[in-house]
Amino acid sequence: MTPAPFSLTSVVLASGNVGKLREFDALLAPLGIRLIAQGKLNILDAPEPYPTFLENALAKARHASLLSGLPALADDSGLCVAALNAEPGIHSARYAEAEHGSRSDAANNQKLLRVLQGQSNRRAWYVAVLVLVTRHDDPQPLIAQANWFGEIVDQPQGSHGFGYDPYFYLPEQGCTVAQLDPTLKNKISHRGQALQQLLGQLATQGLVAPAALGP
Repeated sequence: MTPAPFSLTSVVLASGNVGKLREFDALLAPLGIRLIAQGKLNILDAPEPYPTFLENALAKARHASLLSGLPALADDSGLCVAALNAEPGIHSARYAEAEHGSRSDAANNQKLLRVLQGQSNRRAWYVAVLVLVTRHDDPQPLIAQANWFGEIVDQPQGSHGFGYDPYFYLPEQGCTVAQLDPTLKNKISHRGQALQQLLGQLATQGLVAPAALGP
């Protein structure tokens, strides 16, 4: 069967997170895909009531596509810490919200360090689950997921990235995520790995030109 012609040119990002928008835009722009933040279309965040990254990502993608009439890309990601039974997990962005009344990276990190006091096991991993729907009732959404392993340190290091990045240390790199060059982060991060999987699926379906993906 001849693949469909390349047609994925505008995609709504189902997120208001500026850091995620910046990372995804850097990865998708070279492929000729224009990423539109849902806020630019006056689309509010979708509820995230589900217990898994996958279910929440799917709900967000469907919500953005329904209200925009465009294909939508959603990311549900978070930090899982071994000593905390994989928490904060799906609650990563709002980990300290109940205590502070609003979402804050600083408050989330302070809470994480507080609950980890006295713990010798600092193993942790970032999780990213991506869902892309070509329409809100897409019967076969594209799904990709990846983990990125590291450990939590007590002192912040680096000025790049966002969220828990200054405290997420990568032994194989000898630095925290916040100390990585953004270009390298986009290649090896949980989101970068998941996006490469997703782009491979798009190329198979003829929605992204295979040559644009590189070797």
